[in-house]
Amino acid sequence: MKVLISAYATSPYQGSEFGVGWGFVAALARNHDLWVIVEEEKCRADLERYLAEHPEFGQRVQFHYLHKQRNRWLRKLWPPSYYWYYRRWHQNAYRLAQQLHQEVNFDLAHQLTMVGFREPGYLWRLGIPFVWGPVGGMGLFPWRFLPTVGWYGALYYLGYNLFNLLHQRLLTRPKEAAKVAAAGSATGLLAATPENRDGASTYWNCPSIVLTEVGLPREPVSQIQLRAAGEPLRLVWTGLHIPRKALNLGLQALGRLPTEIDWQLDILGQGERTAAWQQLAERLKISERCRFHGWVPREQALAIMQGAHGMLITSLRDLTSTVTVEALALGLPIICLDHCGFAEVVNETCGIKIPVTTPGDVINGLARAIEQLARDENQRQALAQGALERARDFTWEHKARVVDRIYRAKGVG
Repeated sequence: MKVLISAYATSPYQGSEFGVGWGFVAALARNHDLWVIVEEEKCRADLERYLAEHPEFGQRVQFHYLHKQRNRWLRKLWPPSYYWYYRRWHQNAYRLAQQLHQEVNFDLAHQLTMVGFREPGYLWRLGIPFVWGPVGGMGLFPWRFLPTVGWYGALYYLGYNLFNLLHQRLLTRPKEAAKVAAAGSATGLLAATPENRDGASTYWNCPSIVLTEVGLPREPVSQIQLRAAGEPLRLVWTGLHIPRKALNLGLQALGRLPTEIDWQLDILGQGERTAAWQQLAERLKISERCRFHGWVPREQALAIMQGAHGMLITSLRDLTSTVTVEALALGLPIICLDHCGFAEVVNETCGIKIPVTTPGDVINGLARAIEQLARDENQRQALAQGALERARDFTWEHKARVVDRIYRAKGVG
């Protein structure tokens, strides 16, 4: 099929949104001819470097670069101004798409990145089958947890929730794009998480398919990490040290463990909450067991993760994050909140999910889950083996097969 893709952020050498764009494009190119519109400043050098090293890739994929105007001073004064220029980029992308469509006569258009629901672009107006997603950003920060993220975090996420509620209900272009994507005998609307699926149903009255936005960056390891008798339970936590990552909940849970439980927590990353979390560990008298590594090279971070017995994820507001599937691929059972993208990725075969009820209940639930892994090595090993199996559900090849079925089901294959 001849497919036109809008993928603002796409790079084989960058992570986050850029990695999402590249993962889907590279996998879909195995079955389809792709014309991909990308942002020039942050993507062109990477993509041209890759095409120079892999010229055969250019036989199936054509990249078209569009410059995005920026006003960094204005963005510092008023961060939402980003969307003014981002929308203008999509308007230019639509004009380019119309020209390309006259030349190529595409079978289908796909709005891929960025993942956020607020900006669906304009490819849905081309009059051909349309796919949008994975779509993220819907949902709310849990109201009862606002007091747990400090006064600044509480004010920020209070505003975040109010804006999200307004945008989900009132923005018209996302609703129109979603309806075009969902039209026909099969939906072409992809939701990054269950809460985005629920949001599409509630606010847009559109069915969607859950497809996690992140993919497996490497093959799963061949065997799990065993825990010797008398060895502490080694846990790892990684991410930006910002309020919504909520490491403080995990630290409070560890502070409630029985004294006979031997454990160690490796903390990767850094940010505005680092000092506060270090001070919390001191107050809880667990600082000697908490090792704050800061930012370390990727391979060193993976080595620390591979030496662990489990992954602790405490995020209160997220999509899925690549580290989730990386942990599965390393055979790490995951203890996390039953929330955001983690609710979809982690199941009973590979981890323990804690219901998001109240802060006190979550802290107690995390403590019980950690104690459970510490006391029952057989269960921990079973979950570790399950993690390796679960990881295979998140390969880019698997995702491409799902998207390919959607392309075909739209009636143009």
